[in-house]
Amino acid sequence: MKETYLQQFLSDSARKAKRSEIRELLKLIARPDVISLAGGLPAPETFPVDHLAEMLPRVLKEHGASALQYGPTEGDKGLVAELAKLMADDGLPDLGPDRILVTSASQQGLDLCGRVFLAPGDTLICGLPSYLGALGAFSACGASLSGIPLDDEGMQPDLLEARLVNLRCEGVRPKMIYLVPDFQNPAGVTLSLSRREDILSIAREFDLLVLEDSPYRQLRYTGETVPSMKSLDRDGRVISLFTFSKILFPGLRLGWVVAEPEVISRLVMAKQPVDLCTSSLSQLVAREFLKSGMLTEQIALTRELYTMKRRVLLDALDREFDPAWGVTWTKPEGGLFLWLKLPESLDAADLLQMALKKDVAFVTGSAFHCDGSGRNTARLNFSFPSPEQIQEGVRRIAMSVGRLIAERPATGKKTISKDKPKFASAESGHPLDQLAWNLTLTELVE
Repeated sequence: MKETYLQQFLSDSARKAKRSEIRELLKLIARPDVISLAGGLPAPETFPVDHLAEMLPRVLKEHGASALQYGPTEGDKGLVAELAKLMADDGLPDLGPDRILVTSASQQGLDLCGRVFLAPGDTLICGLPSYLGALGAFSACGASLSGIPLDDEGMQPDLLEARLVNLRCEGVRPKMIYLVPDFQNPAGVTLSLSRREDILSIAREFDLLVLEDSPYRQLRYTGETVPSMKSLDRDGRVISLFTFSKILFPGLRLGWVVAEPEVISRLVMAKQPVDLCTSSLSQLVAREFLKSGMLTEQIALTRELYTMKRRVLLDALDREFDPAWGVTWTKPEGGLFLWLKLPESLDAADLLQMALKKDVAFVTGSAFHCDGSGRNTARLNFSFPSPEQIQEGVRRIAMSVGRLIAERPATGKKTISKDKPKFASAESGHPLDQLAWNLTLTELVE
């Protein structure tokens, strides 16, 4: 079939989709000699392979064919009950089964929320930067994304309120605020308690839903736990997403949504035509991990490993980066990522080109900005690479930064390279071009 003939059958979204030339980059970073700080893969050494090898035969023996059968869209009742206990330990007691929906990881939760609440032309508020998988899900619904800058305490409530006032003056009424409050992907920052309360107050004032994405909440390495947005919610406007991908293993493909019964009911209806139900076998495995207490042990071991790797990354940056360069970075209290900010005069895409020649990769920051800004930023991951790879990767990136600064000294003005990286799409624009490049880096992260 010829492409010209196929065009007449395509949907609008399919016609707009582009194949990225970044596929060539995949071949490069797939080589074993390339150090990748790009993705958000959990460390394989945290996967409970031995426990799973012992558990699976037992699950199949105890549950028989039901483990391999279709199940209810809402999720396995036993798993939902265990999730309610897990949520009670995090400040959400007395969650009935009508307030929890099991999903195929939290990415499906994002997709379902987009399907249920966002029509083409609707406006959603997100952070600058924001998780690119969420940007992709919301953009696919035809939503307009309005970004609010983050600082070291997360989204800035004063800027949020000012934006909402301006939008209202323009006749635009956003529907939802999207947040990753804990150890945000990609910036690594945590929304402070006072800001959580302020944002909920603003959401109440402007009558907005709040979508709280919490894939890393249990992975705190330093500092005090901050109450979740849902636990602070007094009028049922917060929808919270969780996943087992970072605290157990991503191949399980399980997540869950916590929301009011009316919201859960709508999400169930949206989920039914998408996948009918989530894997029964995966749910029984997760249920067993929760009932046995092994998940608690798993999280503790993961925290210990990531605490060490985080320290290695921060120490390497302190050691390798000259303070005179003006490069800054966040110091995340948990999660998987650190956010690097170059001087305004530099472009992270140029730095990536240099780094790739030294066999090290990271993700450029503009992909995480719904307005295409952030070209002088980058995300570094510390969960997947070994400590030795982290140190050597940072050393090579620092060498590239030093060279880039020497070649392009700061002029007081931001100068963006007009030459696109060889792996970029032929057209610029938001991030959905960049989305392909980040997905190709393995490495879509929840």
